[in-house]
Amino acid sequence: MIEVVVMIKKAIFRGIIPLVIMTSLAIFIRLQGIDIFQVKSTFLVGIIATSIASASVIYEIEKWSLFKQSVIHFIIMLFTVLPILSLCFLLFFPVFYLVDGISWSQF
Repeated sequence: MIEVVVMIKKAIFRGIIPLVIMTSLAIFIRLQGIDIFQVKSTFLVGIIATSIASASVIYEIEKWSLFKQSVIHFIIMLFTVLPILSLCFLLFFPVFYLVDGISWSQF
């Protein structure tokens, strides 16, 4: 039980560092009057970096095999990074029809 608490504290600490740095950068970019899309993308990159840094504690669990650690890490990335990247896609590229979002034939 104590191990779990220590791992959670490590994950929170590792996640806060990139979030604070990237949020600060996004605020400074906004105060300089730079394009709002760059502010949003900087903040979203901070959230992605936070999820990756927080999930890195999985690889410190010595009782788990590398395969189990990798599968758990993949699942965490699937539920954190993929939705954020999908949000980036919707924010930065115009999608007028559902077919535009699904089809890559126009590229």
